[in-house]
Amino acid sequence: MIIGLLLILLALCGAPLFAVIGASALWGFYQSDIDLSVVVIEFFRLAEMPVLLAIPLFTFAGYLLSESGAPHRLVRLTEALLGWVPGGMAFVALIACALFTAFTGASGVTIVALGALLYPALRETGYSKNFSLGLVTTSGSLGLLFAPALPLILYAVVAQQLGIGGPISVDDMFLAGILPGLLMLLILVAWGLWSGRDLPLKAFTLSKAKTAIREAAWEIPLPIILLGGIYSGYFALSEAAAVTAVYVLIVEVLVYREIPVTQLPRVMREAMLLVGGILIILGLSMASTNYLIDAEVPSRLFDWLHARVEEPLTFLILLNIFLLVLGTMLDIFSALVLMVPLLLPVAVQYGIDPVHLGIIFLANMQIGYFTPPVGMNLFIASYRFEKPIGEIYRATLPWFFILFGAVLIITYWPTLSLALLERN
Repeated sequence: MIIGLLLILLALCGAPLFAVIGASALWGFYQSDIDLSVVVIEFFRLAEMPVLLAIPLFTFAGYLLSESGAPHRLVRLTEALLGWVPGGMAFVALIACALFTAFTGASGVTIVALGALLYPALRETGYSKNFSLGLVTTSGSLGLLFAPALPLILYAVVAQQLGIGGPISVDDMFLAGILPGLLMLLILVAWGLWSGRDLPLKAFTLSKAKTAIREAAWEIPLPIILLGGIYSGYFALSEAAAVTAVYVLIVEVLVYREIPVTQLPRVMREAMLLVGGILIILGLSMASTNYLIDAEVPSRLFDWLHARVEEPLTFLILLNIFLLVLGTMLDIFSALVLMVPLLLPVAVQYGIDPVHLGIIFLANMQIGYFTPPVGMNLFIASYRFEKPIGEIYRATLPWFFILFGAVLIITYWPTLSLALLERN
């Protein structure tokens, strides 16, 4: 008990998360008289997973895109093609943010990379300051349900290791995220179109569209190659990740020449720092998960919950509230490896499909990023746009309630997540 409180105190004081997780796993195994080498064995098991290769490759590709002029070309392309639609600039901003976040896997990066382009463009089009701030802040996490976002891959990795509720593949998660992600995107697009219904339209010009397409000609095929290769069965996930990384490297370094070769070591180092942190946390979390299962913690948690909560619908309500609060305190990667091992066994006993649980988890974490008072994206936006945090709160509240409604639909309509899977 004392050790547990000490570890919680260390975490609150800013101790590295992997150290806290590792210490808890080591202490648990030591108390159970289990050889501590089991922690090292988990890293070997992790290294043997073919899907793991996709994480550093997709991360590297995302960092290359964020360092290049790709964000500018993406905004110009979508503006040229959609700017003539009523409320089209909001449409442009939402599509651009969703695509960029899907490839980088980090919502804060999207706010920093695209905010300087989108916020002034929205204001110039005639949108209010609050609307523009709210859109850019909340849509920064909009692409986390679309392939090849890292959280989808990471959830599949963690769930595979648990082996509960049937096999779960990364392809399952990619497919399951499509319809819920489109629902959230379309609801926000509708809100953006309604809000901009009285704004003057930009005339569509063929020359501007041709110029934007020509500028982004090398990047337009990327999602087609990636998703087409995966869903056609031509590429395995790791192969698709390798193709993506090589393609982006060639395009941004050799074709556009926006990233000097001398800067590649820096970009690689920054990308692999994130990957290294994820893998250390993941390996230690797997060891901690084994201890929790051996100690029957998930089954005890279910027994405690089941004595108080009998209906799956009530459990889902409590789960939504818990995940929203969790999303304000932890980044999505840490939350996945810490909480999925506890929540998945309990959810399965309530009859919830593991893939559906993953989409619920990510959808809640997605809006947890901008849930007051301490959502991470709120502070990133406040710093990026030099606005008081209270102003960011007010700007994001309408968007929060709209997306929370979408999360409730995703939660209580499992077919939306499972319709594209073969199991249905």
